This record gives sequence, C-alpha cells and structure tokens, in this order.
Amino acid sequence: MQTPTHSRHNTEMNIVILDDYQDAVRKLPCAARLDAYTTKVFTNTVKGVGQLSVRLRDADVIVLTMDRTTINRQLVEKLPRLKLIALTGSSTKHIDIQACTERGIAVAEGVNSPVASAELTWALIMASMRRLPQYIGNLKHGAWQQSGLKAAAMPPNFSLGTVLRGKTLGIWGYGKIGQLVAGYGKAFGMEVQIWGSDTSRAKAVADGYKAAATRQAFFAESDVVTLQLRLNEATHGIVTLEDLSRMKPTSLLVNTSRAELLQTDALISALNRGRPGLAAVDVFESEPILQGHALLRLENCICTPHIGFVEQESYEEYFSAAFDNVLNFIKGTPKHILNPGALQVRR
Repeated sequence: MQTPTHSRHNTEMNIVILDDYQDAVRKLPCAARLDAYTTKVFTNTVKGVGQLSVRLRDADVIVLTMDRTTINRQLVEKLPRLKLIALTGSSTKHIDIQACTERGIAVAEGVNSPVASAELTWALIMASMRRLPQYIGNLKHGAWQQSGLKAAAMPPNFSLGTVLRGKTLGIWGYGKIGQLVAGYGKAFGMEVQIWGSDTSRAKAVADGYKAAATRQAFFAESDVVTLQLRLNEATHGIVTLEDLSRMKPTSLLVNTSRAELLQTDALISALNRGRPGLAAVDVFESEPILQGHALLRLENCICTPHIGFVEQESYEEYFSAAFDNVLNFIKGTPKHILNPGALQVRR
C-alpha cells in the first residue's frame, strides 16, 4: 500500500484507513490488494466531528480499526462522498447504522476471533500474579528482586506473588473468549468457576467446570476474576463497588473486555481500599488515555493500551476481510453488508 497511490482503474475512489496507531496496516500482506486505489492511512485519533469531517471529506470508503472512532449522524451528514464503511471486528456500537442507511452509506461487517484477546487475558493473569511488570520496571532502575507492593495495607508478602496452580479462577461470561480462558486455567491446574447467565452456567457445567452458587460467592471465592462479557445495555455498569469489595485482598481483577462493564470509578475506589489487591486492565472509558490517568498512578494496577487484538495474525485476518469487502463493493458485488437498504438509496 502506498499513501497516496493513484489508480488506472478507479482514480475517483478514495479509501481512508483510520486509527492505525502503529502504522502497521500498510506493511500487512493483504495491504497490496489496495495498491490500485488512492489510499490514505491516519495513525492518530481525532475525536471531534469537525476534525473528523475535515479528515474524511474526500473519502468514498472508510476502513475503521475496531471501534476506535465513532461514526454518528452528525458526522455522516458532513460526508457527502462517503459510500462504504468497512469494519474490522464485529462490534457496531460505534456506528449509527440507521443514519448511514438513510444516506445510502453501506456498512460492511468485519470478522472476529477470540484467540488473541484470550491469550492477552492469560498473559495478564500470569504477569500480574508473578508481579512481572513491577519486577521488570524496578530492575530497570537498579533494584534487584524488588517488586514494590509493600504498602502497609497490603497483605503480608504480597510483593512475592504466587503460582496459579490450586487457585480459583472466576470467569464472568462463558462465550468464545471465556471458554478459551477456562481451558487455559484448567491446563494450569486452577479451579475454574463460571458466573453469568443461566445458559452460560449450564454450558460451563456441561463442559466440566463449576458454576458459582451465587454472584457474591463468585467474587468472594475467586483468586482471579476475569470479565469476559459483551458490553450492552444489560451489562453496562454491571460490576459494582460492592462486588469488588467482596474480593480477597490477595486477589486479581482482569478486564480485557470493556471498561464500561464496571460502574464509573468503582475499580479505582476498590483498588485504593485493597479489595481486590491487584488489577490488570486493557480497556478504558475514553481511549487513548492520557499520561495522568488515575489507574496509571496506582502501584497495584497494570495497564496495557487496548491491545486485545493487536498482533500480526489478527491484523492480517481482520484487515484482509475488510479489504475484500472494499474491493467487492467497488466491483459492484457488495458482500457482508449489514444494512442492504443503503444500497437502494439514490444518491
């Protein structure tokens, strides 16, 4: 992919790829499919409708990187050239599909895989329980075998960390990612218990895992709690400060799903109170977060910059599917369109 590149076949078709923070997309094998078209990649995020409308005013096609940019009605109405939005990932919560349909803008569905997010969840569990980020950070500053984590309110020898074998892993949500994480926990000799809908718990029991008796017991008994829920109206703010306060002072909370699953500021309050003793989070209410974010200032919170799907195989899989959708649309054979009504709107 060259930026920009001019096409012999369709010079008027401008493609814009948003929010590629690491400038990785143009280096993917699948990027060569767009070489014939004028393509521009933006590596930073802008939030305001005004800034976005300037950035996108010449775009016929937008390729979104997951849900990093919101496409609302106000923005769509400022983009008269826009014909197609190609998604990566399966979420559509960041797009006003009704507004797109009314203006004849097709939205092409992306693909999704649970593997990268499940593996990141497990990496955070292992790194947190053995205090790796703290040990690594302190070693860079000359402190040998010091993890910190020695505040008076913390449990004795909290700084040493602990193995996973024999501990209880609590997973809230038993979808594709939750099932993979449960398998990892079993392989490491953990006791796995599931909380979630009646259907989730029944499936977990059928798979040989324990369903927690109650929500209260789930939080109180787990040494690690990981949230593997989809964000929707029913799950928004579903995890409360009361839930977190039931966790052990030695326990870990992991969230690689969505920040909004927790009530606002509940995690900061809980960590300051020492229940749970530690958290590892990959998601934040507003992203990218700024340097002074409250969670970054906490010694007992490990933060990663929303990298659940950020690895080479996922990028290739997600963008390959998106680029196929773009090319099919340009050729007049649109596929995987979420709002086929948009194709009937006269422009």
